[in-house]
Amino acid sequence: MAHTAHYHTFGCKLNFAETSTIAEALDALGVRRAGEGDIPDVVVVNTCAVTSMAQKKCQQAIRAFNRRWPSAMIAVTGCYAQLCPADVATLPGVGVVWGNDDKTRMVKEIIDRLENETTDTQGGYVIPAKDIRRFTPSCSRGDRTRYFLKVQDGCDYFCSYCTIPFARGRSRSGEIEEIVAQARKAAADGGKEIVITGVNIGDFGHGTNHNFLDLLKELDAVEGIERYRISSIEPNLLTDEMIEWVAQSRAFMPHFHIPLQSGSDAVLRLMRRRYDTALFAGKIAKIREVMPDAFIGVDLIVGAKGETLEEFEKSEAFVDSLDITRLHIFPYSERPGTRAVAETEWVRVDQAEKHRRAAEMQVVSDRKLSAFIDKNCGRRRPVLVEHTAHDGHMYGFTDNYLRVELPLRPEFYNEIIDVDLSKPKTGGSTDIIGII
Repeated sequence: MAHTAHYHTFGCKLNFAETSTIAEALDALGVRRAGEGDIPDVVVVNTCAVTSMAQKKCQQAIRAFNRRWPSAMIAVTGCYAQLCPADVATLPGVGVVWGNDDKTRMVKEIIDRLENETTDTQGGYVIPAKDIRRFTPSCSRGDRTRYFLKVQDGCDYFCSYCTIPFARGRSRSGEIEEIVAQARKAAADGGKEIVITGVNIGDFGHGTNHNFLDLLKELDAVEGIERYRISSIEPNLLTDEMIEWVAQSRAFMPHFHIPLQSGSDAVLRLMRRRYDTALFAGKIAKIREVMPDAFIGVDLIVGAKGETLEEFEKSEAFVDSLDITRLHIFPYSERPGTRAVAETEWVRVDQAEKHRRAAEMQVVSDRKLSAFIDKNCGRRRPVLVEHTAHDGHMYGFTDNYLRVELPLRPEFYNEIIDVDLSKPKTGGSTDIIGII
């Protein structure tokens, strides 16, 4: 009897890439994706632990899956499973707990337990690798047309607020040749757009004689891939040479996502970030110089330990001064084991004030996004049509990452078409409307 699996992913694009890889590996072994109305034999949950709220959402989802499908075995992987495996193993329905090491053995364990009908989940099966060293590149498609290409994993930065080095291990990456081969396979399978993912992708090639720009140049030459997007890259690793090269490249889109975390130099020092506001502002100015229409997304933490009201106001003023497109705002969440926890002299910000600051920053973000949309209205831009929806429309993204609603034309699925852009509907779910 064929087995079925349901997949659920929390967190970053890297997690989505790894979930897709797990799904492909299980599919190759006869475990098909559960359809609407199916009762899956296994539920694979790829978790996030970037904040305490992220962990709580993972816990809630696992419990909900167990209530919905009590006969299914739940296999949990990702950062929460890596950091707190014993806690995850006690959640109802959990039969396999696997961290962020090579997922091949996880897939084998799932298959063994399914074939032996070992779905009793007392205590869970826990294999959290404490020293994560392996790197396996992958290029996987999610539910849409884009592929996610994992080129790097882990981080050596140890910022004072962050658990990622503990959850993902030290920085490591693959060889350019094997990663380019993955991109070629995606092209052969009909892929047109690839998102380059990792934990600290600008650190690609660390300890070798090649670097991230070398990789970008080789990927740009892959025939069939018409679009690449660079996921989050540290500002100190985003060189002016790289920005200039992206601007004149064949297939790299005018789209950047750069973590700022704070617009206060004092808070950046407490965070142990490797840049200051002057460097960050210079990177934004350089992008605008050579790519005036680029989408620039920025990560920002508010209410960090040590962020006084005065430093928050400096951060807000700095962010407001930047020619960026959208903020991704995170209220600070204290994570066990980080340096910030041990710093008793740093100012603490209560939850209500964190949320007030987040709301204030959101106003800034909304204003900047609205200005970017207005700037693009009336223009004609290329859109990759990603998928259709039940409401009789189809959707896609412009080269500069505006989400576009289009009239239903199924023949355009996974095609890049030029469209005229107009104002979105009031209260609509898209950034902009496209007219074919």
